[in-house]
Amino acid sequence: MSSPVKTPLKEHLQAKLPYPLHSLVDIAFNFWWSWTSEQVSIFRSISPQMWEQYHHNPVKLLECLPSERLAQLATDPHYIKRVKALADQFKQYMQATDTWASREASQFSRQQPIAYFSIEYGFGLCLPTYAGGLGILAADHLKSASDLGLPLVGVGLLYRQGYFHQCLNAQGWQEEQYWDYPVEELPLELCQDEDGETLTIEVQLGKRLVKAQVWQLQVGRVNLYLLDTDCEDNEPNDRHLTDRLYSGDRDTRISQEILLGIGGVRVLQRLGYEPQIYHLNEGHAAFAMLEVARLEMERTGKTFDEVKDSVRGKGVFTTHTPVPAGHDAFSSEQVDHYFSHYWSQLGLSKQEFMALAKQPSEDDEDSFNMTVLALRLCKAANGVSKINGEVCRQMWSGLYPECCVDEVPIDYVTNGIHAHTWTAPLMSDLYDQYLGEDWANREIDERVWERVDEIPDREIWWRHQRLQERLIAFVRSHVQLTRRKRGDSDESIQETERLFDPNVLTIGFARRFSSYKRGDLIMHDPDRARAIICNLERPVQIVFAGKAHPADDKSKEIMQRLVEWSHHPDLKNRIVFIEDYDMHIAEKLVQGVDLWLNNPIRPQEACGTSGQKASFNGVINCSILDGWWPEAYQTTVGDKGLNGWAIGDGTSVDDPELQNQLDAESLYQLLEKEIIPCYYDRDEEGLPHRWIAMMKASIKTVAPFFNSDRMVKEYVQKVYLQPVKALEPITVR
Repeated sequence: MSSPVKTPLKEHLQAKLPYPLHSLVDIAFNFWWSWTSEQVSIFRSISPQMWEQYHHNPVKLLECLPSERLAQLATDPHYIKRVKALADQFKQYMQATDTWASREASQFSRQQPIAYFSIEYGFGLCLPTYAGGLGILAADHLKSASDLGLPLVGVGLLYRQGYFHQCLNAQGWQEEQYWDYPVEELPLELCQDEDGETLTIEVQLGKRLVKAQVWQLQVGRVNLYLLDTDCEDNEPNDRHLTDRLYSGDRDTRISQEILLGIGGVRVLQRLGYEPQIYHLNEGHAAFAMLEVARLEMERTGKTFDEVKDSVRGKGVFTTHTPVPAGHDAFSSEQVDHYFSHYWSQLGLSKQEFMALAKQPSEDDEDSFNMTVLALRLCKAANGVSKINGEVCRQMWSGLYPECCVDEVPIDYVTNGIHAHTWTAPLMSDLYDQYLGEDWANREIDERVWERVDEIPDREIWWRHQRLQERLIAFVRSHVQLTRRKRGDSDESIQETERLFDPNVLTIGFARRFSSYKRGDLIMHDPDRARAIICNLERPVQIVFAGKAHPADDKSKEIMQRLVEWSHHPDLKNRIVFIEDYDMHIAEKLVQGVDLWLNNPIRPQEACGTSGQKASFNGVINCSILDGWWPEAYQTTVGDKGLNGWAIGDGTSVDDPELQNQLDAESLYQLLEKEIIPCYYDRDEEGLPHRWIAMMKASIKTVAPFFNSDRMVKEYVQKVYLQPVKALEPITVR
């Protein structure tokens, strides 16, 4: 079925490692190792310093480990037992046949799976294939598909420099740096063809043919195939086509999307897969459905119109973008340059081809919209939260003029997070004790989470405090390092030892820095905010993190204002901006803060899963009623937040400045009258029982539903197995 892979590094490691440690190699080449504390620890404990130095890359760690240390490990009975136990667990996981999917989705098989396309995937620090939430969601989708035994293959691109690394200069302005990642040292394997040569596919970009080689990444029982154009046969510019994520010009963008969509389908064909479903995670991959149609026409001898219905029956589209400007669209000139050879293969004229991605109300007659293309060529479409589904139906209602907005066939599947990945080991251990060691396999069962009430307040609070102390130690170390790299004064570097206090209410705000997310809302009234934060009896501290797109100066200005504000003499130990936000930093924050803050302009938040990650760790949410939060937020008598707090009442006004004022006032009122008093209301032992009750409520109400196991099951039952609807978007010719 699928082709073998070149394994020179794997074979080298097998030869290098002493026999008792051989199974570490197979584990290192499967990202299953990243899902629980024991699996990560088996590598980190070898050398914590090297683990950090190599960005959590187990393959590089094993490759560079001195022979003396290997000999120590191979003669350590305790470590050998750990390796054997983990190897047995891995083998049992990989060979399991009685899975949820084998019982509930037996229609799918290894040869005829679901094919999942995404422009980014966020699996870990060592793999630079993600920028933010879209990639994290895609990775969690694949992890849960593996856990559930669902036959699924992923398709993406391999970026040798990934997304940028963020540095803030002395003025607080974001600057971008790019690192070259040695992909040959990553937990990847290069695919071979039937003749033992490197497997490649070709796509035509304009007048040139571009080759892409294919790397395989194992995600438990799921294979992810990443395309890479750094091939010797390609022209120099084409070799760099997949260097960076989201940083190129429009020609790079359309070239990457052709490679992902058309190239991705060709990869699956070469590997022997016959997908029953093509799941497009955002519009970047919409070209895939054109290639599915072309192959079907080639196979059957039918016309495009004759195969269109069967092609639509295989397509599923998830949209995450609730603002029109965020959807990729290409000009007529670009389409002509890149597809003039292609539409004739579909038996279409240029006008007919352009019509596939044209909006009826589009002022620009020459716009080729990728979301419209996906909607026209997929049987099902969905937003990623209930509100997002409503917004998408309104946004794209012009494609369905014969039905009212509520009947537009765009549904929703609310995003969820992979519990194993995002729950702190200290909290997982607590759940093992009180919920049962198999809690993560039964996480959609509300009865499992009701047992959270049995956890003693003292026990859950003690663990939360330890996680907060770990966060503060990390903040101090990280800020000290960035200040030293920037060349700050010795005094500034030494001041990091006074950053934050483990006895102070700690708020976290970390996400992609885009202006609609309003990272600076809390400083709308700087004097009032400073008074809240610097209260001598009940102070507050806030940690910010996030990256702005390199071309988004407006969001960079918001970030700069925050950084400047944090330098105020009264605030310099209470507010900090953590540079170069990534999965590792996100993990520390969602596990260690007390309160998770989210204040986007409603209804522009698609879902926003960071707050879900926080809830699994007992962190309480304070958020605008947007994205996932309206589905999770629960109130008691008097509208006091049972499992968190809501900023505003869920209504919006047309005046942006007035909206900012209203939301800032609501946030200040919540902090002054509810959140801060609740946190500092302690008994004689120092326990904030009201706060702890809300922590438990947050866990109980969020965990059973907002997890990726529920999400993937819902995709299977509600989307993948859904028949083709008669209603489809009109085509403007």
